[in-house]
Amino acid sequence: MTLIDSSTSTPGAEDDSVEPPPQVLQLFKTLHRTRQQVFKNDTRALEAARIKINEEFKSNKSEASPKKIEELIKIGSDVELLLRTSVIQGIHTDHNTLKLVPRKDLLIENVPYCDAPTQKQ
Repeated sequence: MTLIDSSTSTPGAEDDSVEPPPQVLQLFKTLHRTRQQVFKNDTRALEAARIKINEEFKSNKSEASPKKIEELIKIGSDVELLLRTSVIQGIHTDHNTLKLVPRKDLLIENVPYCDAPTQKQ
C-alpha cells in the first residue's frame, strides 16, 4: 500500500512518489471507522488498533507493485470484515465475571437447533 505523506514534501519540489490507488485511502478510512465502532468506549483498544492500522499502512507506504498492493488491500478488507462481524466487547464486572456487549448490527434472528428434524410431507 502506498500512502503519501504530504507533510514532508516541499512546495515547488517534484514529488517522485506514486499516487496511491483510491482503494488504499478508502480502506484506511474504513478500518478506522470500523475500529471506532467495534472498540467504542474502550480507550486502550481504540489506541492499540489506531497504532496498528497506522503502522501497517506506514510500513507498506513505498510499495509500488500493483499485485502486492492488491494483496495488501485484500488482507486489509478481510481484517475489516473480521473486526466488524466477529469482535464483541467484554466488560469485567467481577473478578470472575465478564459481561458481553454485542453491537446491534451483530444481533441476528436466532433459529433454534433441532436434533430430530421433521420430514416434509
